[in-house]
Amino acid sequence: MTLLDVPEPCLVVFIGEAGAGKSTLAARLFSAEQVLSSDAYRRIVSGDEHDQSATIAAFRRLHRDLHVRLAERRTTVVDATNVTAYARRALVRIAVKHAVPAIAIVLDLEPALVQARTATRPGRIVPSDAVSQQLRDLARSLRREELTREGYLAVHHLRTPDDVERLATRAPTP
Repeated sequence: MTLLDVPEPCLVVFIGEAGAGKSTLAARLFSAEQVLSSDAYRRIVSGDEHDQSATIAAFRRLHRDLHVRLAERRTTVVDATNVTAYARRALVRIAVKHAVPAIAIVLDLEPALVQARTATRPGRIVPSDAVSQQLRDLARSLRREELTREGYLAVHHLRTPDDVERLATRAPTP
């Protein structure tokens, strides 16, 4: 078991392509009340969590709620792909504004595994080319060591399904 030390309060940023297992891991480690999911916000603004045209409005609401939660000193988890520095930058800035540390959990699994998982997801299949682009974006972030410069207190890099399974936390509850 790998124990993840989660300060109270903090921002936890999940990073990984569609199908990597971010939502499953977030649900295992944190309470539902702590998790802000981009899919859930798409559902709120458009009625359909798969509606990519709702992404801008969804993130506007997610960021607003993140501000509120961190101002209230509540540990918050952001469940989204966050594979580009652009996507992560706003999250870290919000944490800094509220003087709350941010930690990153990176799911960096084998591309073939991620593509296979994505192709068999119940309810939604993310196009292979979209997942390939996310894989490239994540690899670029890791290759350029962007995460180490973005202001995270810690970056937890999970490379195998066993790494993911072994991760546990003493995450504070709401």
